[in-house]
Amino acid sequence: MWVYVLLGALQGIFEWLPISSEGIVALSSGLLLEGVNPVDIALFLHLGTLVAVLVYFRKAWQEVIRFRNPVLLRFLVIATLVSLAIGYPCYQLMHNIAAGAVLLLVMGAGLLLTALFHRLRRGGDETLDHGSNKLAVLAGLLQGLAVIPGLSRSGATIFGLSLGRLSPTTVLKISYMMSAPVVLASTVYIVMKNPVLLEGWPALVTSFVIGMVSLSLLMRMAERINFTLFALVFAMLCFIGGIITISI
Repeated sequence: MWVYVLLGALQGIFEWLPISSEGIVALSSGLLLEGVNPVDIALFLHLGTLVAVLVYFRKAWQEVIRFRNPVLLRFLVIATLVSLAIGYPCYQLMHNIAAGAVLLLVMGAGLLLTALFHRLRRGGDETLDHGSNKLAVLAGLLQGLAVIPGLSRSGATIFGLSLGRLSPTTVLKISYMMSAPVVLASTVYIVMKNPVLLEGWPALVTSFVIGMVSLSLLMRMAERINFTLFALVFAMLCFIGGIITISI
């Protein structure tokens, strides 16, 4: 059980950071667990942080569900459809090759992209409007690609959303809310395909509790943190680990 608790803690901490929680959890589960595909367990653990997103942004979700914010509703629908269309084939590809050195090298490449995203991101003070459809498509595309271990979902979507000149608070809020529909759909699919994942329920509880705490802290500190160097360091470590694994 301690392994699941550890994996849940990693998910709860890294989900909100522009450093791929999926890549970190997949890599860790590949080392600590046997008989479970590392990409599957990494995607499954997003369910815990999904609940954290629903609870933390509950007022915004109530507005969406009650059709009181049609602009945000349309944005989420478009982004979700694009994410699923892009993410499913990417998942099938990574499901087949995500192991050992390959996973490390892919994770390193994804983290380099994450660092680039944050190096190039721009700020602004705009809010969503009726002309945000193209931004929804871009953010959905980036979120779909983020199923690749190492390519940070939050990093990619924060970069994409920042191109719309949105305020930092709006960027983070939408980035995290975007994850909910896709995580729910992917979790249902993965659990139906592999019910043994439900044995990892302790990880879901841990990821929810730690995810709530870390999300609250990050939202307060968002405008003062720069993760570019951190992502670059992790990328270099992944490349080194992949090269060592290949040479062994």
